[in-house]
Amino acid sequence: MAEAVDLPRNEDGIAAALGVLKQQFGEAFHTGQSMREQHGHTTTWLPTQAPDAVVFATSTQDVSEIVNVCATHDVPVIAYGTGTSLEGHVNAPAGGVCIDMTGMNTILTVHDQDLDCVVQPGVTREQLNLYLRDKGLFFPIDPGANASLGGMASTRASGTNAVRYGTMKDNVLALEVVLPSGEVIRTASRAKKSSAGYDLTRLMIGAEGTLGIITEITLKLQGIPEAMSSARCSFETVDAACEAVMATIQYGIPVARIELLDAVSVKAANAYSKLSLPETPLLLLEFHGSETGVAEQAELFGHIAEEVGGSGFEWTARAEDRAKLWQARHDMYWASLQLRPGTKGVSTDVCVPISRLAECVCAATQKAAELNLLAPIVGHVGDGNFHAMPLVDMDDAGEVERASRFVSWLNDLAISMGGTCTGEHGIGQGKKPYLRKELGGAVDVMAAVKAAIDPQGIMNPGKIM
Repeated sequence: MAEAVDLPRNEDGIAAALGVLKQQFGEAFHTGQSMREQHGHTTTWLPTQAPDAVVFATSTQDVSEIVNVCATHDVPVIAYGTGTSLEGHVNAPAGGVCIDMTGMNTILTVHDQDLDCVVQPGVTREQLNLYLRDKGLFFPIDPGANASLGGMASTRASGTNAVRYGTMKDNVLALEVVLPSGEVIRTASRAKKSSAGYDLTRLMIGAEGTLGIITEITLKLQGIPEAMSSARCSFETVDAACEAVMATIQYGIPVARIELLDAVSVKAANAYSKLSLPETPLLLLEFHGSETGVAEQAELFGHIAEEVGGSGFEWTARAEDRAKLWQARHDMYWASLQLRPGTKGVSTDVCVPISRLAECVCAATQKAAELNLLAPIVGHVGDGNFHAMPLVDMDDAGEVERASRFVSWLNDLAISMGGTCTGEHGIGQGKKPYLRKELGGAVDVMAAVKAAIDPQGIMNPGKIM
């Protein structure tokens, strides 16, 4: 695993920029230790690297002014949404200024007939979907955490619905971005397709704040389906569960979600969410469509599961039952931590071609056992993406070393299978050692783009490259 290495600081520039920003932003400017540490927080194992100041922005103009001051004094700038990222994205290894975007949380426009909306980056996915509910619309990207949409765009997030609706890159039409100079640009229009020039929208999506700061997002929306059904099925082995996943995808069943929990994860879910599921590998599924369509899809999956030895297959269209199952899935991070209280969850994700999924998941389970690690596995397996989370006593140097070895091994394995070291967490600080292994000389092209857009290197330094 990579480390959160401190980078050289521009002490004089930081002091000058903080003086100017304090005058300009008054009570929205903070340098208290607890506030700074909160904004350098990372959800998993990387240590906190706090910024020198936090400024709460409420408009694009605020962000532009903050960036302009930082550019003038050669000071790093880091954007902060809700702090749910997993690879040290919001750390400040060279110090600098954190821009808190939570005050930019207005849903600006909803175009019902065009199935799109325009929001500020601090709007969360749950906030947006609550607002859209009465309009018969929803935004499908669901990473589990109630993340901000700006952060989701910056890390190219996906989640449980990605197998049907795609990831953030498939659901963002346009962005407003503040560049490292403080200049504000728009990357595209609201048109559903365009051949006009470079695709700057997708350049910014997944750039993790290293090329600019997103201040407005135009999103695609979906109509709320007429009906939804959820299903669950247990399997004797992870291999059998993955066989069912592959067959479901290959047969073209339009599944909206298909999630894997290994036996350890099911045990955690039972204890945390008060369920009574068989403690063997489990698949959770959801189908969207008409009432007859979702029933047919669930029954088709039931036949597939039966052919590979699935048991306890049940499906339901009752909203309460569906909500209980999916809440348990979304609570898996916290449920897993209860398996070893006092430990840290070293959450890592990889993604492989669907044909290699069973092999990769089974190998990960075996490797964790060899290293004497308790590592629950869950995954958005419909697109080959899964998460392993070793539960580590951070005061035990030997255990930390074994966990580090496991994460490195798993990333290398996924890459060797034609997959990626991260399906949705992003690179940040934690995945940097694997990016060149995966993409080779393409990383040099990324570095050239970064140097051209951000020649001072002030945008979220120490991340990706």
